[in-house]
Amino acid sequence: MIVMDAAGLQAFLAAEFPQVSGYRLTRVDEAGVGLRLSVQDRHLRPGGTVSGPTMFELADLAMYAALLSRIGPVALAATTSASMDFMRKPAAGRDLTCECRLLKLGRLLAVGDVLIWSEGVEGVVARASMTYAIPPQR
Repeated sequence: MIVMDAAGLQAFLAAEFPQVSGYRLTRVDEAGVGLRLSVQDRHLRPGGTVSGPTMFELADLAMYAALLSRIGPVALAATTSASMDFMRKPAAGRDLTCECRLLKLGRLLAVGDVLIWSEGVEGVVARASMTYAIPPQR
């Protein structure tokens, strides 16, 4: 069940994490979330490709948004485990999109899978497996 929609999530992220900018939720539904990053020069590494830390941030933010869409505005939910595979070079200056689906949503842990694409590049450029800790309710 969806507890927070795209507008609610965007407002929460803007209020609680103003340092995260340039990201836009494109979809929030029972299957998960879609997220888009407008790639800027600050996201590029030498050689003209999107940096690994930028792709990690995209994956982590997508997982966070997918989790909050189900449990509501729990700011202290935190990444406890992450594994990322970089598979293809993303195009410089082209938007990144990703899809996150929750594989397991428990009382204290959530596990999700994130796929990232780069506009103009065929196939997935990166994949992440992420686990989040959900703080106990008080």
